[in-house]
Amino acid sequence: MQASGLAALLALCWLSLLDAEPCGGGGKQCHGGGGGGGGTGDPRPCVGDHCPGDRPSRPRRHAPLSPADAGRLFHPHPPHPHPQHQHPPHPSPPHPQPRHAANETRDCRGMECRLPLRVRLQPRPRPPCGAAGDACPAGGSEDGRPPVRLRDRAAQFMGDLPEFGHPSPELGGAPLGVQLTCDIKPGENEVPSEDALILHLQLSKGQEKLVEALRAQQVVIRDLQQKLADQQDALLSQQHDILAQQRRMYEQMDTVKAQYGLLADTVKQVSFQGLQGELQSYFQSHLAGLQSQARSHLQKSYAVHKMDADGKVAVEAAVDVLGEAHFPQPLLGCAAPCGAEEFCDFQRAPPRCERCTMCPPGFFLISQCSPNADRMCQDRDECLELPSICGERVKCLNTPGGFRCLGISEREAETGVCGHDYFFNQELQECQACSDCDGRPPSAPCTAASDTVCAGAALAAAEPVRLSQAWGAAVQVPPARSSSSSSGSSIFPGLQLNIHSSRDPSELLATHGGRLTFQQHGLLWLDHNFALRHSCRNFLQLGMRLNGSLQEEEGGWRDLSGVRVEQPDGKYFQSVSVSGAAEVEPDHTLSLVLKSPNQHCNQTKDLHAYDLHGHAFSLFWLSHDTGAVAMTAQTTVSAHYQTSYRPTFRTVTVSDAYMVGLTHDSRGVRFTESGVVKFVLQQALYAMGHTCVREGFAVVAYVNRNGSAQEALRAFKAGVNYRDTSVTLSGAVRVDGGDTLTFEVSSPAQCNVRYFGDNSGISMLSLIWVPAVVSSALTATVSRTGLPSGAVRNKPLFFQQVSPDSQQITLATAAGGAGAPNARKNFVFRERGTANVALNLKLIHSCNVVKLSLHRVGGGGGGGGGGQAKAGPVAQQVSGHMPEGSEWASLGLRTSFEVQNGTAIYVTLDCVRGRVNQITNQGGTNVSILWVAL
Repeated sequence: MQASGLAALLALCWLSLLDAEPCGGGGKQCHGGGGGGGGTGDPRPCVGDHCPGDRPSRPRRHAPLSPADAGRLFHPHPPHPHPQHQHPPHPSPPHPQPRHAANETRDCRGMECRLPLRVRLQPRPRPPCGAAGDACPAGGSEDGRPPVRLRDRAAQFMGDLPEFGHPSPELGGAPLGVQLTCDIKPGENEVPSEDALILHLQLSKGQEKLVEALRAQQVVIRDLQQKLADQQDALLSQQHDILAQQRRMYEQMDTVKAQYGLLADTVKQVSFQGLQGELQSYFQSHLAGLQSQARSHLQKSYAVHKMDADGKVAVEAAVDVLGEAHFPQPLLGCAAPCGAEEFCDFQRAPPRCERCTMCPPGFFLISQCSPNADRMCQDRDECLELPSICGERVKCLNTPGGFRCLGISEREAETGVCGHDYFFNQELQECQACSDCDGRPPSAPCTAASDTVCAGAALAAAEPVRLSQAWGAAVQVPPARSSSSSSGSSIFPGLQLNIHSSRDPSELLATHGGRLTFQQHGLLWLDHNFALRHSCRNFLQLGMRLNGSLQEEEGGWRDLSGVRVEQPDGKYFQSVSVSGAAEVEPDHTLSLVLKSPNQHCNQTKDLHAYDLHGHAFSLFWLSHDTGAVAMTAQTTVSAHYQTSYRPTFRTVTVSDAYMVGLTHDSRGVRFTESGVVKFVLQQALYAMGHTCVREGFAVVAYVNRNGSAQEALRAFKAGVNYRDTSVTLSGAVRVDGGDTLTFEVSSPAQCNVRYFGDNSGISMLSLIWVPAVVSSALTATVSRTGLPSGAVRNKPLFFQQVSPDSQQITLATAAGGAGAPNARKNFVFRERGTANVALNLKLIHSCNVVKLSLHRVGGGGGGGGGGQAKAGPVAQQVSGHMPEGSEWASLGLRTSFEVQNGTAIYVTLDCVRGRVNQITNQGGTNVSILWVAL
């Protein structure tokens, strides 16, 4: 826009210059040479305002000027007004001008002064002038030389432009030399029209260059737009290809799904057909067998009836075949004949007589009790028998032994809605059938809101109900097999440990071939203390296995729990304790197994077990009547960790998921109601680093209550380097409704640990929750003062209580009077029941063998001071030298036993060939006791 505007301005100036008069206005003309041109000798007079005599002549230049000097003489400002514009002209005589040589310069005007000297001094022929007073040519000069040609002026003008070789005025060169003064009167403008034309041409050329540059930029922009369009097309084509591939993938997935559905249907049909064929062949074979047996029995019976009285021997032989000879004979499978209201239960192992079941109220009899089968009862459907029992607008719902009218209130039920022989049960919120007291006269009749009270009910209530029970036994390693065979003494497949009990078989369980077979329903807590020294090339694993029955195959066994015993190269004894929880039914079998992961472990050469006194194995049985809940969970991770590790669990078994279950993040266990929790966490790991051996590991249990976590128990385990081992923590804590139990395994900062989690029981969490009404717990740690040190020989340990007081368990204090000598040593039970003790000890010693024993003292109250001479070890655990490079060592035991009112227990420590340096009272030493009503 600026170039076009400047071009228009130059054109306007050009037109104004063309319209101006050549010599002056008012028709005045210049004739001949002006005054002062004496050097030329031109006789023609000059008339007009622009004659030389009318204005002072310009000073002559005696030497050529450089382009810089010529530029300084010219300035772009308009010239000052001539004096003739202020005063009238006065004629003056002509001044004589000296004549100069031909090589001198002459006066110049306007653009002529800008021309080079050789151009101005070049002689040119004078054009002829008219004789009759014709005016001289407009382009003529005083000296008769022709005017400068247009191309010379253009060359001079282009030389003044900066881009054509001359520097700009800002750089010290000559100015442009062109001045556009279109508003000046004609005759005062010193810019010739040729210069304006040259400037116009130059500006036009610059405009053309700008247009060419803009066109080039447009071409570049079009190229970029074309490239962008090509890239967009390529991107769209790629997106179309991706969509097509996804479409083909979805079609293939649909095809795979259809094929999988067809395959599943085919497998189901084949499985069902095969099963149907097997069942048909089974029934056909058994039917054929029964037909043959019936045919033989009929033939024998027919022969018996046809025999004569003289054939007495033949008759007795036929009756023997039928199983009726020498009557009365014991029933098949039962050791003795069953009495009245009894039947032989063949589902028992071995079969035994059971009392016939009585049909409860609300049930009717289907079949009577027989010597070989129990009585069969079926629930009455009151809603079907009496459709209007709840009314026309109230819906009836049948329940076992009664019915429920939906929507009725307790007040309406008490008015007699349940009907005759039914009462409203407030606990179940339904109508229940009244008891009939087995034909005995009731002491209180049945009412609309209460059941019948039988006469013998008070006597039956006086009989104690068994809620818990403890049982213990010794464990022995079976003798090694003959070493003649290559694998005779290898324990790679698993070595079953024998459970020996000196007690008579009880109603709870029985021993068969070193295994335990349970005979009652209930919940179990199991503890096993084991000490050994081995030289196997790898670790050993001690575990508990549970099977449904003795008749099941080996694949029916399930691993309850297990711990790994690291490889110490047979240098010292190692102590290990394994615990677990389970829900059992009759005919379930338990076994203890010791196995090696490879075949490089010989029983006769590499394995040496320590004979522990007391019960190395013990169990804690709880009846379902206590309301206890058992749960087992397996860790679900197997990765590398450092410093601290919080395991994540997956539920394996739980008897009541409403009362006990995992938290939302599966890192803890939550409880719905208050009670006592008996738990054990066993975690297998592989450690790498010398700091693992020096500082060891710690397992911590936290009780999270109202958003805050409080440490409940802690256990210590000496570390290993490039070996497998297990860390374990067992104890009992009190919990309230809404509390959660979480765990953490701590390791040194420079110790790399890999934690395992599988279904072999090596990384398991087992627990039993017992309601608070039938249980209590107490936790203590060793005392700060009075602990044994130095050469310790069977010295007791002193404790201080850290948990709240319990009514059933107390720690003897100095204020106990007669029990003052046993202060801070004895734990005294105030009620009859079953107890479980878990003890963890962290110490520094140099003993060859360090032994930990738990003693029980009979009743007598006070602290049991009167009967300590008869004390005997309930359980025992031993350990050898401290691991090389370790700062601390650990030792612990776990056991269960029955207690009476006044029973006391205490712990002793024995060091063989060495000394005890220190026993810590923090971070690894504690004792937790669980008590459950008997």
